[in-house]
Order: sequence, then C-alpha cells, then structure tokens
Amino acid sequence: MSKKLKHSIFLFIIIIVVNLVSQGFYNRIDLTKDNRYTIAKVTEGLINKIDKQLLIKVYLEGDFPSEFKRLQIETRQFLEELSAKNSQIKIQFIRPDNQREKLIKAGMIPSQLTVKEDGKLSNAIIFPWAEILYKNKTSKVSLLPNGTSQSQEDQLEKAIENLEFSFSNAIYKLQEEKEKKIAILSGNGELSDIQVYSFLSEVRKKYRLAKFTLDSVTTNPKKTLVDLQKFDLAIIAKPTQAFTEKEKLVLDQYIINGGKTLWMIENVQADTDSLYTNGSMLAYPRDLNLTDFFFAYGLRVNATLLQDLYAAKIPLATGNVGNKPQFQNLNWFYHPLVLGNPNHAISKNIPPVRLRFANQIDTLQNNLKKTPLLMSSMLTKKVGTPTIIELNSIANEPEEEEYSTGFQITGLLTEGLFNSMYTNRVKPFNVDNFRKKSLYNKMIVISDGDIGRNQLQKGKPFDLARDKWTDEQFGNKEFLLNAVDYLLDDNGLIELRNKNIQINLLDKKRAYQEKTYWQFINIALPLLILTTFGFIFHYLRKRKYS
Repeated sequence: MSKKLKHSIFLFIIIIVVNLVSQGFYNRIDLTKDNRYTIAKVTEGLINKIDKQLLIKVYLEGDFPSEFKRLQIETRQFLEELSAKNSQIKIQFIRPDNQREKLIKAGMIPSQLTVKEDGKLSNAIIFPWAEILYKNKTSKVSLLPNGTSQSQEDQLEKAIENLEFSFSNAIYKLQEEKEKKIAILSGNGELSDIQVYSFLSEVRKKYRLAKFTLDSVTTNPKKTLVDLQKFDLAIIAKPTQAFTEKEKLVLDQYIINGGKTLWMIENVQADTDSLYTNGSMLAYPRDLNLTDFFFAYGLRVNATLLQDLYAAKIPLATGNVGNKPQFQNLNWFYHPLVLGNPNHAISKNIPPVRLRFANQIDTLQNNLKKTPLLMSSMLTKKVGTPTIIELNSIANEPEEEEYSTGFQITGLLTEGLFNSMYTNRVKPFNVDNFRKKSLYNKMIVISDGDIGRNQLQKGKPFDLARDKWTDEQFGNKEFLLNAVDYLLDDNGLIELRNKNIQINLLDKKRAYQEKTYWQFINIALPLLILTTFGFIFHYLRKRKYS
C-alpha cells in the first residue's frame, strides 16, 4: 500500500471519528453586538424543566411584506435556540390560510399591515401568533405587540425584543402547577366591576380573580386576615371611604407576611363627570386615613393636583351648525399624559399613560428601594386644594412660567424589607403571630384611582387602552398588566422585557429614490469589472505567448 493511500485512509478515519464525537456536542457562539441569540439564565431554567414533548405552532408563515419576514426569521432562530437546548421542544411553522376562522375563534386576531414598496401602498393580513402545547395545556403567544400609535418599524423592533419574554412567560404559565390568586378589595367605595372590566378581564386570562371585602373586619378581623393571606396579590382600585385602624392592621400584616399590593388611590375628590354636568366643581382633599400607613413604606400621596402641558384631550362643544352642536377635542391639563420609566421592565416601551386629576407622590428617606415608574413632564404645575376647577378655563392660554415645577412622581415601586407601622403602637385587635418585619416584598402605588377605570359605551365597558371620544391610544392597560406580572413574578421573568435589540432597517425612501444607482452598483458594475479583467487578462496572455 502506497504512502499516499495510507495518508488518505488515515485522514478519512479522522473525519469519521470527529463527526461521531461532534454529534454528542452542540454549541453556538453568539457574536452579535446586542447578544440577541444568548438565552437568559431564567429561560434556560424553564427549558431544563421540560420533561415531555412541548410543541410550538407558529402561524407566522406565508407571503407577507419583506420587513415582517425579519420577524419570522428572528422567531425561527430564537425557537431553534430553545430546541437546541432541549430536544423535547418541537417547532412547526404553519400557514394559517385554511385555519383563519378557527384561529380567530380561539382569540388569535389577525393584524392588517399597510406596506409601502416601490412607492405604492399595499395591505397585507398576517397572523402573528404562536400556540404552545404541553401536558394537555395550551397557551397563546402574541408575536406582534399592540401599539397603533407606533410606526411599524418601532412595532417590529419591540416585537423582536419581546420574543424571549413572550415565549418564556407562556412556558412558565404552562409549567406552573398552582395558579396565583388575586384579591380585588372592596368595602371602601372602590370602583365597581364594570368600571375595571377592561383591565381585569385581561388579568383573568393569567390569574385567578376573586372579590374580597374588608367589611368583615368589624366582626372578625382575625379571620379576615387569615382569608386575605390566601391571596398572592391585592388590588385596591380607587377607594373613596376612609380605612379603619382594624382594616389597616389587616393590610399591614398581609404585606408583612409577603402579600403584594397594587394601589390606585387619590387623595383629592375631583371627577370629570361632575365637571361636565355643572361646568365647575370644588376639588377638595379626601381623607383615606392612609397617610401614616404609607409613611411606614417610605412614601406620601399629597393632596395636590397636577396640571401638565403634555395632556390628553377632552371633547367640548364649541358651537352649533344648524341644530347640531359641534365638538372639538382640546387639551385638558388636569389629564396629564405621563411617561413611563424607560429603564424598568414594567414601564419600558409603553405608550404614554393617561391620568385624570392625579396627585403628587413624595418619597421619604428609609432603607427601601424606590423606583419611579410614572412621571409627569417638566412642564408641570402643582395645584393646592381645596380649589374650584372650571371647565371654561380650558380656553385660557397657559403661562409657561407657571408650569415649571419639573418632573413629578405619579407611580412608584417600593421594594425591600418592610417594617410594620404597628411595631411600637397600640393595636386595634390582637394578632396571632404578629410580625414586625417582612421578608423581601414589593408594592406599587399610583396616585390616580382612575388609571384602571375604563369608559362605558351604551352601558358596556370600553377598551381601557383607548378613549371613546377622541380615539387616542394610551398605555394604561399595558402598564397595569406589566405591574401585576412584576409583582407576582418570583423568577425575574419580566426582566427579559429590558432586553435591547438594535434592528438596522432599510431606509425605504432613499432605496426607492436611488434604486437605479444601487442596481447598477450591485449588478452592472461587477459584470463590467469582470469583463474588463477578462479583456486585460486575454490581451496580456496573448502578448506573452504570441
């Protein structure tokens, strides 16, 4: 056997061995600047727990605009990463053409896109949805977040950023054996069910909801506390009646024992409905008897109203044409449009949130971590109460120097080890196993009770994310849903919403204007260079060997 043949056989054997060994190992290196293909540890933990087949059906398949092909490619690549980590994960990309009615009935509503290509507008309908099946459970994943106020480019970037959170959150819900419970507190003049229906109907898709009244505190406070502690979160939506000391002790010990709370409160009596009815109203402080309660948690909701030049609009009759009144949408400075903290998972990438007669929140010095979630603009004015508010003041030209108090907090997240406000005080009733200090806990306080209040249209609840009169889009629903998820998230899943991905999109206007130039550069120029090189090479060869 020749030496050359031996080397060839030896090399062939090495190639076979390397292939056999490499089948047992799989690794991909993420060289992207924003680490878009690096799976977070919390996601890896969820994937490692999958012990039976998990099927992911993606309906983002078919012929649709090129820019949304990007979302399809990114989704496929992300799911391939998950499948590479655990072979139990199977992926199917399905054309929804023959299943449209079935998908719509299942709540997977299609999206209509307006695309401009070659200077022409065209419409396309896609189903940006995925369905996850695991252990006889099903979960739906929206791949394209809502937000009609954004451009399609911004919407696409946000969708790609949220891929990991959306799928990880859905997988977590499928793995969760015990569904978390939320108490909607009543008994102190809170909003009615129909007034918070738009918000709570979305919460109900993920968690168990139950109405919980504090009225029983007067007769059996100990049992009320025990019953309340069965819930993971309590939502208090715009109480209008003062809390008794017994009720405050129940809530205090509920928080100290690990209960999460979402407060939507306001310390001023002011309502848009009465303003429309009478044309003016007296706004005055509302005593909820919670000042010392929140003081223990390092904050104070002041009895001051905020006016903001960056505000939502309200419809007002400005004249008549014939017998019909003419309405115009005008900025109402008592309805500020507040912006979310761009560096926190709850408020990142959400549209402005509409508040109505919101108050100002002060933070107090203690050992708790406080993160502003919602803040007014710099052009804000504080209005003390009591004060008379007149509807016709909307016609007054604002004097900018009056709106100079700067950013004001209207939504605050407080986290840490909470101290009981009753540690060195006389208790209104004896508590079994009274605790002075909590383990790590968190609460959110929003200084507007109407942030979660939806409008009514013909007696039915209207979407919280929109205004029925002006059709403006707001981030109220998205913010509140993120707040609930954050408070109930013990694994750090929602932090995945802070993932930043930079999508380099094509400048369509420039591409269309310079279409001929770039066609020449990419098609004609290479052929011209190749032809020129061929002629020169042929000439030199002929000259050398002739």
